[in-house]
Amino acid sequence: MVRGGPELDAVLPSCVAALEGRPNVLGLPEARSVIVVVVDGLGASALKARKGHARTMGGALTKSSVISTGVPTTTAAALTTLMTGEPPGRHGVVGYSVLDPDTDRVVNQLNGWGDGSVDPLTWQRMPTVFETGDLRAVAVGAKRYRSSGFTRATLRGAEYVVGDSIEDRFEAALEAVRSAPGTLVYLYIPELDQAAHADGWQSDEWTAALEEADSSLTAALPALGRGDRLLVTADHGILDVPGHRHVLIDEHHELIDGVRHVAGEPRMLHLYLEPELAGGDRTALLERWRAAEGTRAWVRSRAEAVAEGWFGAVDAEVEPRIGDILVAARGSVAYYDTRTATVGSRAMIGQHGSWTPEETRVPLLRFSG
Repeated sequence: MVRGGPELDAVLPSCVAALEGRPNVLGLPEARSVIVVVVDGLGASALKARKGHARTMGGALTKSSVISTGVPTTTAAALTTLMTGEPPGRHGVVGYSVLDPDTDRVVNQLNGWGDGSVDPLTWQRMPTVFETGDLRAVAVGAKRYRSSGFTRATLRGAEYVVGDSIEDRFEAALEAVRSAPGTLVYLYIPELDQAAHADGWQSDEWTAALEEADSSLTAALPALGRGDRLLVTADHGILDVPGHRHVLIDEHHELIDGVRHVAGEPRMLHLYLEPELAGGDRTALLERWRAAEGTRAWVRSRAEAVAEGWFGAVDAEVEPRIGDILVAARGSVAYYDTRTATVGSRAMIGQHGSWTPEETRVPLLRFSG
């Protein structure tokens, strides 16, 4: 759990500074326009392993072109960090699913906004980078994401432009910067993450998605104008977890007695305890988790995780959303509660959420016109 160097929260604020000709954390030079491409799930280690299938991205990958995403390494938290320039402890999206303390309900942070249990405009507590400053902001993505609750939470202030294929999205991004200098474009590519979940990042399907993304990028670069910058990064990396490495926590009563809600995701559990559980019993449960899983997971209390900076600076309103106990997988394991796990989640091969380098280290590749 070592952090160092630039992190994902510096990317968009640095882009805005480059558009305004100001110094910035990433050292980006002054820019006419900037396109930020997010390839969901593209870890630096996976790109390095498959760089022969991605000549442009792989060729730009160096030791100095890798940054950290922080944790949890899950799309909901990481993309919100990217869009706000703030850590999860401030923007409030602290996991894939978390407890809403006001309603005592677990809320899916990525696609569970439709039930109206939380308002995306207030649950996500920070202004986006697109809302600040005097710039034109464009988000390019698939049609199905245009009106989602997560888009409302994270892309406020940006004009949403639809591009169904990866090639279409690059063309829309190029058109946006051609039409108006000073534009900041966010371009989202989810296809690699989807392939990894279904078939694993070492699959032919994942490699084909990588090749498609790299091909579209390669074709787009000559169309950049003078002074235009293009960055490629990711929200998290990924690793493959076969089914025989699933740990079924509901089979171990000593680990779930006193647990009211299980949330987070399989590689980063948030465990919320029964309110009436006494302090000594809470400590005993934490120690049982450490004794059982401490060799293959980082097990922390909420207070310990906050003190260690897992979620960055944590605001008082956000702290109750974090689990009383956190279980972050160290190796190739995933934790499931079969009482609530869906068939789809149990079938996932590619996984993420925790602190391993495969999950936290992502590329930050720089290209210019």
